[in-house]
Amino acid sequence: MHIGFIGLGSMGSAMAVNLVKAGHDVRAWNRSKVAHESVPGVTLVRHAADAFEGDAVFTMLSDDPAIREVILDAGLLASARRGLIHVVTSTISVAFGRELDLLHEEAGLGYVSAPVLGRPNVAALGQLNMLAAGKADAVAAIEPLLAPLSKEVWKLGDNPARANAAKLACNMMIAMAIEAMAEGVVLTESVGLDRADFFELILGTLFSGRVYESYSAQITEQSFEPGFKARLALKDMLLATQAGEEIGRRLPMLESVREGLSKAVSAGLGEKDWSIMADMTVRGGDRVASSRSNSEKKA
Repeated sequence: MHIGFIGLGSMGSAMAVNLVKAGHDVRAWNRSKVAHESVPGVTLVRHAADAFEGDAVFTMLSDDPAIREVILDAGLLASARRGLIHVVTSTISVAFGRELDLLHEEAGLGYVSAPVLGRPNVAALGQLNMLAAGKADAVAAIEPLLAPLSKEVWKLGDNPARANAAKLACNMMIAMAIEAMAEGVVLTESVGLDRADFFELILGTLFSGRVYESYSAQITEQSFEPGFKARLALKDMLLATQAGEEIGRRLPMLESVREGLSKAVSAGLGEKDWSIMADMTVRGGDRVASSRSNSEKKA
């Protein structure tokens, strides 16, 4: 199939290359210059409109404003061939997902919201979990394209906003798990229990699973090189907050992790992995404990 791809960051480039490996002709565009050797087999084009054609086009851009600027403001929906299917794999707001669905319907284009779960190394292996929602015929038409990208395609119905809400909820819950582990370390290290031993306990009893295994290792090793950058995670927590406000609900745990990520970004750590907020919690907790201990001694 002839596929367009817009957005060749670490995730998008891996996905585009996997589509080439599966035998598809991929024409791609990125907002900044991309070296040909970083996306072998992908044809790089000069304009986004050149990629917004063929049988389907994938978009992996950073946020709502980027998609609005590159796709909507440039009039790509109006100029596209009727029947083309646009697959948005970015993490975007629920409200913007609804808007995109309506705009594609008006333009006579197919639209599938398919945000992904997985880091760039998982994308490179073609082992992403993809949350796909949209009209059944559109999802069926692009399903062969999702296969070389994914370990599993989770079909969430004909309302594209379901995939957007599910992705935000997943990221929100990962952030909560990271914070929970950090706060567990604050308590257990205060009595001299090594964090590696504490995590061995929880992984072997109560909290096994990929999220706990992966992020407990990062917290133990204090290794925060980015898999998912803190500034992007903060963007997702803000979108989740917005979604809650739209339905009139306050989500207290979300507020906590959003504040933690905000502090990390404000401290200049936005390019670190989002698990850096665990390090800040642990270090901050140590300072509070030390301060309290000193005040008690003085009393």
